Amino acid sequence: MEKLNFRQIHLDFHTSEYIEDIGIDFDSKKFAKTLNEACVNSITCFARCHHGWLYYLSKNNPRMIHPKLANKNLLIQQIDECHKLGIKVPIYTTVQWDGYISRNYPEWLSRDANGEPLCTQNVEKPHFYNTICLNSPYREYFKNHLIDIIESIGEEKIDGFFMDILLEVDCSCNYCKEKMKELNIDSSLKEERLRYSTIMLDEFRSEITELINSKTKDKTIFYNSSSIGPRFWNSIDTYTHLELESLPSGGWGYDHFPTTVRFARLLGKEILGMTGKFHTYWGDFHSLKNQAALEFECFNMLAQGCKCSIGDQLHPTGKLSKASYDLIGKVYKSVKEKEKYLENVKVLSEIGLLTPEGFNNTKGTSQALIGAVRMLQELSYQFDIVDMNIDFNDYKLVIIPDEIKGNLKLKEKLEEYTKNGGKVIGTYDSLDLNEEIDFFQNERLGKSKYDRDFIMPNDTIGKTLPKEEFVMYLGKIDIKSCESKILLNTVKPYFNRGEDDKFCSHQHTPSSEEIGMPGATLYNNKLYFAHPIFSIYRKNASRWCKELMKDAIELLMKNKLVDHNGPSTILTTLQKNLNTNEYILHVLHYMTEKKSQDIYTIEDKISLQDIEFTIEIDEIEIKSIKKYNEDKYIEFSKEENKIRFNLDKINGHEMIIINN
Repeated sequence: MEKLNFRQIHLDFHTSEYIEDIGIDFDSKKFAKTLNEACVNSITCFARCHHGWLYYLSKNNPRMIHPKLANKNLLIQQIDECHKLGIKVPIYTTVQWDGYISRNYPEWLSRDANGEPLCTQNVEKPHFYNTICLNSPYREYFKNHLIDIIESIGEEKIDGFFMDILLEVDCSCNYCKEKMKELNIDSSLKEERLRYSTIMLDEFRSEITELINSKTKDKTIFYNSSSIGPRFWNSIDTYTHLELESLPSGGWGYDHFPTTVRFARLLGKEILGMTGKFHTYWGDFHSLKNQAALEFECFNMLAQGCKCSIGDQLHPTGKLSKASYDLIGKVYKSVKEKEKYLENVKVLSEIGLLTPEGFNNTKGTSQALIGAVRMLQELSYQFDIVDMNIDFNDYKLVIIPDEIKGNLKLKEKLEEYTKNGGKVIGTYDSLDLNEEIDFFQNERLGKSKYDRDFIMPNDTIGKTLPKEEFVMYLGKIDIKSCESKILLNTVKPYFNRGEDDKFCSHQHTPSSEEIGMPGATLYNNKLYFAHPIFSIYRKNASRWCKELMKDAIELLMKNKLVDHNGPSTILTTLQKNLNTNEYILHVLHYMTEKKSQDIYTIEDKISLQDIEFTIEIDEIEIKSIKKYNEDKYIEFSKEENKIRFNLDKINGHEMIIINN
């Protein structure tokens, strides 16, 4: 199968039946020309939308063609003209949201424990968000719909399928109850119903991929769930690639993409990052994202080893917005210039950050994980997010953030990893298996009685901090060191606010100057912090937490792939081009702001001057260093495995080619 193109558009077309003359102004040649001039070389176009309507001349289900569609060959004309210009056109269809089905086949809807339809978006009517159950007769309806697309469009015209909205839902409908009964799953328990939903979705994907492959050859296949995590291992073979839907201004935020992609890229599939040209969220007609924001979102995809997809929505008349494609074109022109260096790259990492997802029934992105991602990015460490399926020996250091109590299997894997020379940092609840002496050679005495206490920096941990108390905003685990060495002490407050009706000032009681339980310990390259340091950083962004972690990492891991003397707002990634053996250093500097009540965005690029970088790669001989778009070479020095050089200017995104 051919590789994915770098510059995709995801063209939504969820279009109401209450609008007349759908597609009346569509001009296929102008449509394709606009895309081509904006450097677009792939576009997802609609066969069926969330309203339930079709946008092609259906052979087997003509009653479902949009009742107000003026151009019945809309999809085919989009495909034909785009193909003439070498633009791929994967086909979109919805799966579990369909307004027509919701209204006309309510018996096919997922139901909550009270028998009410499940609305996954929690919004007031009218909407099309009631979730359809894939155990109902709808499954056959959907299969017949796919067959109809293939037969009506023609197998030779189809590049692939994007199937949207596959959701794990707590369904108590009769179809699901019957299936759970067959599998001896207790349908009265919510956790069991949710567990079954993952089984059912894996089964559905397998069935649909088999159907598509039986009717077509070498088509891309993707199922969109808006999130990708460890549960994908069970069905990864049903995907040809992955697409990471992550509109930062649309509810996902700027933490979602880096947290998701750092795991997803280990699944062995090509990845498209997906943002939107909208100022806010899908369906935000007649809005434009700030150019700096769209640049950062796309260039960060490249830096993380992905290709790019930008979401747009076609106006009901069928006309593309000129301003939107002027904006997209400016960004994609730059992507086009860069992509030749990025056709076959591996993102290099030195740290494995363990995800809480999959442990203790945890799903989704935790606040502790986001705090860890932010901290490591700001410290310019190169890292992946890993789970138990990943070989820890690929990393110099494994970090267990705050809430992963884990299990004996994880402990055994980490014991073997440390025997092989690996290093481990754990925090708070990490590997709390109720043992007399834990993995870190401490005895855990339970949660501290103090809601907040203090740490006392020293010349090992907290080296750059003033040597006085710093508050820790969340309580710790009280520990007694056994064979471990105490690296950091805590200091007690006089008392807890509210204890025996005592209080002092506006917040917490100050330091009593009395040393408390240990704050950090070290035993045989196993370092433990008693506080939930990443959750504190996520909640309060206290710089001293980052300084503590920086010193802890440096204590265990002497070498660092990428370092610089610039501000923490610089983001870096290091890649190896597997075709040329060149290294590519990505440097991004964009300022995220919250100017509005609702969303974060980026409006301005702020250039930096004269920043020194250090790259440390074992046994590398450097011949030259230069920016991808300049002929002038950058001077560098080498000391053992460290290469040092200065960038005279960083303007948004710089891509540095290191030739060896």
